[in-house]
Amino acid sequence: MIVSNVSLSGCADFNSALCAGAGEGHLGGGSYRTTLTPTGNLVVAVCLGFIGTFGLINNLLVLVLFCRYKMLRSPINLLLINISISDLLVCVLGTPFSFAASTQGRWLIGERGCVWYGFANSLCGIVSLISLAVLSYERYSTMMAPTEADSSNYRKISLGIIMSWAYSLIWTLPPLFGWSHYGPEGPGTTCSVDWTAKTANNISYIICLFIFCLIVPFLVIVFCYGKLLSAIRQVSGINASMSRKREQRVLFMVVIMVMCYLICWLPYGIMAILATFGPPGLVTPEASIIPSVLAKMSTVINPVIYVFMNKQFYRCFQALLQCETPRRGSSLKSSSKVPTKAMRGVAGTGPRRTNEFLFMVASLGQPAAAVPQLGLSCEPTIDITKAPSSDNKPVVVSLVAHRDG
Repeated sequence: MIVSNVSLSGCADFNSALCAGAGEGHLGGGSYRTTLTPTGNLVVAVCLGFIGTFGLINNLLVLVLFCRYKMLRSPINLLLINISISDLLVCVLGTPFSFAASTQGRWLIGERGCVWYGFANSLCGIVSLISLAVLSYERYSTMMAPTEADSSNYRKISLGIIMSWAYSLIWTLPPLFGWSHYGPEGPGTTCSVDWTAKTANNISYIICLFIFCLIVPFLVIVFCYGKLLSAIRQVSGINASMSRKREQRVLFMVVIMVMCYLICWLPYGIMAILATFGPPGLVTPEASIIPSVLAKMSTVINPVIYVFMNKQFYRCFQALLQCETPRRGSSLKSSSKVPTKAMRGVAGTGPRRTNEFLFMVASLGQPAAAVPQLGLSCEPTIDITKAPSSDNKPVVVSLVAHRDG
């Protein structure tokens, strides 16, 4: 997690009172005072209290729904659970300590607590970012796969989850062994990686962290969802107005996910670059608290975008509130499951007066595979009928999607 901080090595560049307090905390293992005014501390405490409370509630609710309703236990939903667990750990292991520090105007758990806080929150934050990238890649790979996906195959998703934690450990363990270090952050109410020290050791770590833990996940997300949107646009449906409506829904979903990613995490990147390559004192402790609060806001936003705006989870949430069995619909089908049906007789059946509509598209070359379940309300089910191997006729793909309203 890339956050600005004030370390002992940068004391000459920042407020002397903060550095004196920080030095006291590091040397004696005690607390150090913040540079924020009482009003500033109160504002930060209110923000952190809101984030901690709703982040905890939202992510706990996701886990409750997953444990209670068997229909939610699909491979892709397991990846969503991994994101919720990492966000929940931030709310439990990080936010309460920074909230308490803001209310008291000083860091309360000493130097070792500062290092532990910085490591734990960086680990969980990077896991969340990498999991979002893995989620987008899973949807893209499902769409591009030449064969239908198996909804009972958890191996690929399990490997993705293990990879997200291992990848995060690769980038969060080095500061514990001398490649950069963890220390007090910004005004002194949180701790994170030191990216203000003008040393080759620290600068090299910050550059790698910026590239591999912020830029790379963002590029993967943009590429995969861009390809997904392109595939949706190629669908020329029976009902043109419905086709346009569906395309707009997918575009809205992608824009929301990318915008929230940038709002929560881009300020970290900007602050990292300014503090690493800018003149000393360019990033003030007061300004550096804003990226920290925005990044923690992702623990509240992620469950809303990826889970509660998903009809599958939302129906189960409604059922949980009403103490009844969730209404089963097309969106409750697993995103990784792609049932294959024969298209014979479809033309003769005539239009069905149901809450579903059909899109049909011809795809040249290799057969198009499943468009995966989308994070908001777009959970298409795709029926694929392959052309006979003896000719090169186009493959007909039928998308069954839930109609709004």
